[in-house]
Amino acid sequence: MGVYLDFNSTAPIDERVLEEMIKIYRNTPGNADSRTHTFGDDARQAVETARADVASLLGVDKDEVFFTSGATESNNIAIQGLKEYAEKNGKKHIITTSVEHKAVLGTCKALEQQGFEVSYVNPKADGRVSVEEVTELVRDDTVLVSIMHVNNETGIIQPIKEIGEFLADKETFFHIDATQSFGKLVDELKAIKYDMLSMSAHKISGPQGVGALVLRKKRYKLPPVKGIMYGGQQERGIRPGTIPIALVVGLGTACVLVASEYKQNQEKCLTIKNALLEELNASGVKYEINGDQNYCVPSTLNICFNGVSSEALMLSTKQYCGISNGSACNSKSYEPSYVLTAMGIPTEKIENSVRISWGAESDCEDVVTSFKELLAVAKSLAAF
Repeated sequence: MGVYLDFNSTAPIDERVLEEMIKIYRNTPGNADSRTHTFGDDARQAVETARADVASLLGVDKDEVFFTSGATESNNIAIQGLKEYAEKNGKKHIITTSVEHKAVLGTCKALEQQGFEVSYVNPKADGRVSVEEVTELVRDDTVLVSIMHVNNETGIIQPIKEIGEFLADKETFFHIDATQSFGKLVDELKAIKYDMLSMSAHKISGPQGVGALVLRKKRYKLPPVKGIMYGGQQERGIRPGTIPIALVVGLGTACVLVASEYKQNQEKCLTIKNALLEELNASGVKYEINGDQNYCVPSTLNICFNGVSSEALMLSTKQYCGISNGSACNSKSYEPSYVLTAMGIPTEKIENSVRISWGAESDCEDVVTSFKELLAVAKSLAAF
């Protein structure tokens, strides 16, 4: 089965999180929106405790946190939810990047079909977009700037702090897709000025199927985001539907754990990364790393093994490790990575590139051992 090295896709659930979720499933049968009995009160208390835990990790107010099914839904609500406001105020211009997750790109494409104008900023060869290029596009009719914090394929950190500071006094909303940075770049996120933020629990060893959208108040008002589904007034109308209490508690528990462990988690991930780079440099395999590592999270490497097909490498190393060659949402596509393409990387190098990602719970020795096996396979494939 090998060692799991696809954490950017999803992280294994923490046993401590699972234990708290099981307690809810066994002992809290109520609906959090039922107000006529104590079962509903208990469920609601569990949800509100989790909401406070998410808010605490981000340094925001509790009433700025709205639970969703995950970052994909949060991204959709953040962008589509501004449609009515944008049309009413004649602000139908959106700025984003060409390396966003499909949840953002697909939503922007849909709005283009409805008369919106979207500006897509390409990154430089290092994987980062230019602050100046983004800010120069902002106009009076720009309703939204939406940029991910950390790229899911390369691990490259975007300059959202600088962009947020530029937009802080503008009449343009700033949305961050923090799927890959939430619970990891904890201090950095607390220091950033933004209006909306999306995240998923399963990226921080919480359960799949739950996440949150954060709507920050400005001049005591939330962003004018409307719900994009109908069916109830749960989450104050932003996201209707019965709140999955156990999943929400799982998210809250993951946040509590991360709050006390994120610094040591980052140190563990960096130790693994340094060990992998050391093995890579000593292997004799010809390679290139995609993205500037001076602006990369310590839990990701996107490596081009020159002359080695990524598909062949992944298939030939399944028994040693589980890796990928890009986002899971594109795993069924045989098209070259649109992220690496936007960075200007030639197609033949993209086809030789794989993504390796890990977590603090990964055993360094096991990861290095499996990586050595991968390097040996890469060397043999390059010889053909």
